[in-house]
Amino acid sequence: MSDNPSIKSPLFCERCKQELELKEVRLEYLGNTFSHIFPQCPTCHFVYISEEIVESKIKEVEMLLEEK
Repeated sequence: MSDNPSIKSPLFCERCKQELELKEVRLEYLGNTFSHIFPQCPTCHFVYISEEIVESKIKEVEMLLEEK
């Protein structure tokens, strides 16, 4: 997890007790798809998305929709 400077210590899946690994994840919001690197459980594929990322990506998509 040290590859991502915004994450200070390892994150673990509460369900599987596995350390989350950084993976590229595709997300869809309001018909717009984007990819980002997120910590993900290698067992159950739970994805941890920080509040900071959610707010910035949602704002980005909403701005794109307003331009249409």
